[in-house]
Formats: sequence, C-alpha cells, structure tokens
Amino acid sequence: MAHESPADIPSALPSVDLTAHAADLFNIDAALTEEERAIRDTIRAFVDEKILPIIGDCYVQGRFPKELIPELAELGVLGANLPEQYGCAGLSSVAYGLIMQELERGDSGIRSFASVQGALVMYPIFAFGSEAQKTHYLPKLAKAELIGCFGLTEPDFGSNPSGMITRAREQADGSWILNGAKMWITNGSMADIAIIWAKTGDSTEDTSIRGFIVDTKTPGFTARDQKGKLSLRASDTSELALADVHVPADALLPFSKGLKSPLMCLTQARFGISWGVLGAALACFEEAVSYAKTRVMFDKPIGGFQIQQVRLADMLTEIVKGQLVALHLGRMKDAGNFTPTQVSLAKRNNVSIATDIARETRRLLGGNGILAEYGALRHMANLESVYTYEGTHDVHSLILGQAITGLSAFK
Repeated sequence: MAHESPADIPSALPSVDLTAHAADLFNIDAALTEEERAIRDTIRAFVDEKILPIIGDCYVQGRFPKELIPELAELGVLGANLPEQYGCAGLSSVAYGLIMQELERGDSGIRSFASVQGALVMYPIFAFGSEAQKTHYLPKLAKAELIGCFGLTEPDFGSNPSGMITRAREQADGSWILNGAKMWITNGSMADIAIIWAKTGDSTEDTSIRGFIVDTKTPGFTARDQKGKLSLRASDTSELALADVHVPADALLPFSKGLKSPLMCLTQARFGISWGVLGAALACFEEAVSYAKTRVMFDKPIGGFQIQQVRLADMLTEIVKGQLVALHLGRMKDAGNFTPTQVSLAKRNNVSIATDIARETRRLLGGNGILAEYGALRHMANLESVYTYEGTHDVHSLILGQAITGLSAFK
C-alpha cells in the first residue's frame, strides 16, 4: 500500500480560509436558518461599529457604556426570546444565543447587561408574574425604558442560595417589608427595578423563597458600586441593601415559590452564557490568528512556528466543539426537551475553554498582550468572573456528578 508523505497532503486537500470572522471549519453556518444568520450578522455589525472602538477605554476607565443602551433596545436584544405580545422579539433560543455570542465578542460586560435584563429580570416576570405585571413591565424593559437587576446572591451565600438571610414579612394589609443585603449585582446602580428574592416569615425552608419586584426608589433601598474590580470593569456591579423596604402587595411575583424559581431564572442565564463566551473565544482566536500572521520574529511571522500553530489548532478545536454543544442545546431548548443539567455541562465546558483560549492568546501576543488596544487580557480577566458567576465551575461539576452517580455531593 502506498503512503502519502506529509509534503503530499496539503496539495491534495481543498484550501480552507479560517481567518474569516466565524472560523467556521465545520460549516456550522449551514445549520443556522437564514433568519438566524441575519440576526447574528446585524448584531455583529453593531459590535464592530459601536462597541469595539470604545470598549478598551471603557474597561480602563471602569465605565459601562450606558449610551449604547437605547440602541441595544432598538435592536431588540433585550428579552429577545420572549413573546411578541409583550413587546419582545419572539426569537428562537438559537437566535438569542447568537445575539449573546456577538455581544460578548465585544465584551462580557455588554452581554451581562443584556443577559440580566432579559434572562434574570424579564424572564422571572414572564414566568412567575401576573398578567398585569407582564403587560406593565415587559414592554418597558424591552425598550429599556426601565432597567432591572436580579438580587439573589448575598455576601455570605453565593453557591448556597438556600441559606439566604434576606427576609420578607407580610403585613396585615398584604404589603411586605424586606430586609437584607445582596452582592455582585449586575446593573444594580442604574436599575429602576430589582427582582429581589427573599424568604418569607421566619421559615428557613427553601419553599419559603419568593420573588418581589422592588422599585429602587423605595425608601430603605440603596445600591452602592462595587469598588476595586479587576474583572468586568466595563460593567455596572453593585451591592444592594434593603432596610425596612416597604413594597405593595402587587410587588410579589405570585407564581414564584421556593428555590426552584430563581434557579429556573439562572438556567436561562446560563444558557445565554454558554453561547456568549464563544464570542469572547472567537474574538481572542481571531486576534491570535491576525497577530501570528503579521508579527515577525526571527525573520518570519510567528504563525510559521510550530508552537504557535499548535496553540491555534487547539483553540479552533475547542471553539468548534463548544459551538456544536451550544447549537444542539439551543435546538433542544426550542423543542422544549432540554434539562438544567445539560445547560450546566454547556456553561461549564464553554466558559472553561473560552478562558483557556483567552489566556493562550495573551501568551501568543507576548508583551503586547497586556495592552488595552488588544482584547485578550480584557477577555481573560472578564472570563474569570464568568467562570465563577451563575454557578461556579465546581458547582456545575457537582451537578453533573450527581446526574452521573445519583449521589449528591453538596451535603
């Protein structure tokens, strides 16, 4: 049997240009509908034109670019997968995922803003709210006439939300008084409303957890910027304090009950994250490819050296695998047969590979990799936060471990 030599193989294979934006070696574009591709390309153009030119400076300044919010709303990205009857775009889960991917190709802080507004504020109102709450709040949130935040995590209870201290006590007239504190709250300082999760009465049971729509102008409600961040610097992150915050009876999300309710919201957010981080990974990969082809060292582009080609091959391989996981998960979600455990696998895997790709890109760029004019270190620092929030990497490992063995390692 004749064997091809390595020198013979390249000439026998068709040429594939992987320097195009999507690095689409497996032609995943063909698995998208025409509408999904058009939506992705629209958001991609917005990111290229409006976000990328300013995001490096925003990151250095520690400033979320609020001036972009009206345009994001006009594009329909806020609550994009919720029904049109409430002023939303009514898009598929895959289209929503592609939006998150392109926004995070710009910056995790931009995607986090949209993700919180849609998956953690609009979704709980849609899923657990009354019809009056849905018709009142959702169109305004979709248009960014109102900005929302999601208050679940507490200073002493992150990965164990069932231990929350925040309490809501019902009054004789049906109103409620809330007391407690929340931590690491995206959009907190600019929010008009907050979805606050609290235990009702003196019960310590998970089933006592209820959701409330709280007007942030209510006396006793305060939000303070989180200082000293070295990650997600182009994002609004806050601490919330509630001191005898008195809310009316209709602030309660009537169909919320138990820890399952906020966890359902987190499942929606984690789905978006599993797509979003692929955008950060793609941004880093494309930056690495461009730099490797133009940076000359020892009389030739560094992309011609084996060590850099191995780096790039590893990056592309993990991106393709992550894309296939996200796409299949999105199709299952649209068909109504996905599970939170599947979302945990996608979030865990895709955030991990994106973090690795950002780090390897920073290393490939050498000293230039620490400059704000390049995206690698910014994405790398951001992804360290994404690795932790919406369920840490280790928590998702235990979720998968329980699914595999049938045994819980949480207690």
